[in-house]
Amino acid sequence: MDLIKGIIIAIIEGLTEYLPISSTAHMGFAASLMGMEDTEFLKMFQVSIQFGAILSVVVAYWKKFFDFSNIKFYYKLAFAVIPALALGYLFDDKIEAVLGNQIAISSVLVLGGIVLLFADEWFKNPKIDDEKGVSIKNAVIIGFWQCLAMMPGTSRSAASIIGGMSRGLTRKAAAEFSFFLAVPTMLAVTVYSVFVKTWGKETPNPQKGYEMIMASQDHIMIFIVGNIVAFVVALIAIKAFIGVLNKYGFKPWGWYRIFVGIALLIYFYFFK
Repeated sequence: MDLIKGIIIAIIEGLTEYLPISSTAHMGFAASLMGMEDTEFLKMFQVSIQFGAILSVVVAYWKKFFDFSNIKFYYKLAFAVIPALALGYLFDDKIEAVLGNQIAISSVLVLGGIVLLFADEWFKNPKIDDEKGVSIKNAVIIGFWQCLAMMPGTSRSAASIIGGMSRGLTRKAAAEFSFFLAVPTMLAVTVYSVFVKTWGKETPNPQKGYEMIMASQDHIMIFIVGNIVAFVVALIAIKAFIGVLNKYGFKPWGWYRIFVGIALLIYFYFFK
């Protein structure tokens, strides 16, 4: 994996992480199209560049994250992230096994698109237009909805936004709470992926035989640049997504998922 390919993957991550279209499916397709090997570093990189996307939310909503007078905000996120941490730890191996099954991921992409076509009709008359109106109970329920995204191709953003709307949040409020919840969720996933699962693993090196994945200077450079790129692109994507969601709802994203999912099914079934 070279730096240029790493930057392309990071751009895709930044564009898609907070949109309801599944960053996993898009990064997997891009990696396959570029002929990238399914190495341990690639798996780690696709997860770890979420750190850059995390920082984009903190920067975009810095007043919210650093308002220490609103202690309930932190409680809500702490309780809401527990389901994902617990279930993610229990099913980590099964989730990783599905990551290599592009047919399954593409199928979920299509099914999720169909759901988005009807999401606006299912959740009418919202009553909560701000995070402050979200109770801890509802935060935990949204956290369980987020767990649906453990099936690659679902989209963490889509699952948690729909979960928020099911609890009476407006589209904007649900999207923003999804952004907030992404910070502890993806921070935990990134730390676990980099420092627990990958740090001590070895990878082939033509000159040295084997070396630890994160001991490679090339890997460290790709890791750093990838996170910077993901941060910048995600910062732009967040603002754009809120505007489109408010104006058009979920249908454009639903049709996009269906179209891309079908295209990927054809590609992976007939040409891979």
